[in-house]
Amino acid sequence: MKIAVTGKGGVGKTTFAATLARLYAAEGKHVLAADVDPDANFGLALGFPEEVLDSIVPITKMRKLVQERTGANEYNQFYTLNPKVDDIPDTYSKVYNGVKLLVLGTVDTAGSGCVCPEHVMLKRIISHLVLRSDDIVILDMEAGLEHLARGTTAGMDQFVVVIEPGARSIQTYRNVKRLAADLGVKQVRVVANKVRDEADEAFIRERIPEEDLLGFVHYNTEVIDADRQGVSPYDMSPKAVEEIRAIKEKIDNC
Repeated sequence: MKIAVTGKGGVGKTTFAATLARLYAAEGKHVLAADVDPDANFGLALGFPEEVLDSIVPITKMRKLVQERTGANEYNQFYTLNPKVDDIPDTYSKVYNGVKLLVLGTVDTAGSGCVCPEHVMLKRIISHLVLRSDDIVILDMEAGLEHLARGTTAGMDQFVVVIEPGARSIQTYRNVKRLAADLGVKQVRVVANKVRDEADEAFIRERIPEEDLLGFVHYNTEVIDADRQGVSPYDMSPKAVEEIRAIKEKIDNC
C-alpha cells in the first residue's frame, strides 16, 4: 500500500504520517517512510535521533548521484528519463523504531511541467517504491499542490489530505481530489486535525462527503509538547495515537 499524505502547510500532516508509520511498524509491517518535504522533518516526527538526521542528504541534493543515474551534466543537456533507482531505498535509507526513512527532498524548480534531472529521479524513485505485498509506503509530501501539478505522486494507492477546520483546508482537499483524478488516483480521503469541539466536527461533516472522511484528531497539547521537545508524538500522546489508530483501521478496511 502506497499512501501520500498531503495538505496545506501547518495542518499537521507530518505528525499524522509519522504516527501512522509507527503504528504499522508496531504491527511488524515493513514500513518505508519517504520524506518529500523541503523542510525534511519527517524523521524527527518518527523519533530518529538528531545526529542521524544531520548525516542525511536528500536524494535530490546528491548532484553526483543524479548525474550518474541520469547522464545529465553541465555539458550534456540530454538525459535518460528512466534512470536506475531500484537500489536507492536500501542504499540510502536509515532505520529506527522499525521504520525505514528515505529522505528524497523536492525539486527547487517551481512550476507545473518541470522536467529536470532531479525531478526525473524523484518521480522515478516514488513510482518504484513497490516492495513486498504486505509492505507499507508512506510519503510525507511538501505542502501545497506543486507535487500534483508535476505528476510526482502518480501511482499512489490513495491520498490522505490532512485538513483543519477552516475554509482554506476544505479548498485544498477539493483541489487535491481534482488533481489526483487527473493522475488516476481515485481514493482521496480526509483526516481532520486540530479539531477542538463538536462545532468543528460539524463544520467538517457538512463539507466533506462521509465516504471520504477517515476521522478526527483532536487538538492536543501533548502533540505540541512533543514537537517542542523534538520527539515523536507517538511516544508522547497516547490520545493522539489511539485516534490515529482508529483512522488506520479505516484505511486498512478500504
